[in-house]
Amino acid sequence: MILETETCKLRAVDPEDLEYIYQLENNPALWDVGHTLTPYSKFTIREYLENAHRDIYEVKQLRLAICKKDDSIVGVVDLYDFDPYHKRAGVGIVIPQDLDRSKGYASAGLQMMIDYSFNRLRLHQLYAGIAEDNLASRKLFEKLRFRESGIKKDWIATDKAYKNEVIYQLINE
Repeated sequence: MILETETCKLRAVDPEDLEYIYQLENNPALWDVGHTLTPYSKFTIREYLENAHRDIYEVKQLRLAICKKDDSIVGVVDLYDFDPYHKRAGVGIVIPQDLDRSKGYASAGLQMMIDYSFNRLRLHQLYAGIAEDNLASRKLFEKLRFRESGIKKDWIATDKAYKNEVIYQLINE
């Protein structure tokens, strides 16, 4: 299975991606999305990248870099809470730079992760929790056949208020 389209490709993250992942994980604008409360050190991220090759069945998560054809990273797509018994996982995606958005990278990257999850990992379903006011992400997931299945009220605390989180599911039928 090739994780590549005309638009972009997915590849494993590796130690050379340290600066990109460091900037991504320490971007306060993304902390609500990732449920992060404190910054990560380069040491912590370096350790993570050195172990990123470990099997999804062991660590229950997988992060892949979304790259342009020249191999420059534009974002990441993650599987998390991987549950091989129930054949499901959470999926998340981020394209942090405005200049890389609306170019098809998120759609292509997420579709490749869906295909990988259903065809290679043989999952039955993927799910995602998206802030109710994140209309771009909601539109992306709905475009790729995810369906709203519930709302967690006041789920995400921000500096100013609480936000609802919309739960989406894609079931492989």
